[in-house]
Amino acid sequence: MRAIYPGTFDPITRGHVDIARRAGRMFDEVIVAVAISDAKNPLFSLEERVEVCRESLLCIPNVSVQGFEGLLVDFAQAQAASIVVRGLRAVSDFEYEMQLAGINREMSPEIDTVFIASSHEFQFLSSTMVREIARLGGKVERFVPREVARRLQHGSGV
Repeated sequence: MRAIYPGTFDPITRGHVDIARRAGRMFDEVIVAVAISDAKNPLFSLEERVEVCRESLLCIPNVSVQGFEGLLVDFAQAQAASIVVRGLRAVSDFEYEMQLAGINREMSPEIDTVFIASSHEFQFLSSTMVREIARLGGKVERFVPREVARRLQHGSGV
């Protein structure tokens, strides 16, 4: 069974990697779908985000990375995926994620959403927080894969 794990991944965090790894144990194939999402004004370009996601997820053999534009359900259908994986950090994520799952289900009833609760050590972690720590000159190594930390420290995208 093929699953899609979508997000902007700006940047990918250790929490994202954890969800991808765990989804990889549940499904035959997982496609990490990196969204263009111009509305979020991403720090890194789509190409940079796809590249760093690929580097960060190399150790998971059944996980691949693709950029996409448009509706998630259209991308999932084009990839013959029947599952959307979403990570949940806190109760505050749940309402929004349920709304997304509901509208996706309304548009494409054949696609189900599976929620994976964040591991305890990543429940506080978000890409937004990582970007802010980096912007203010803080150390981000413990929150992101090595390649992301390197890019943030060397000003790529910041």
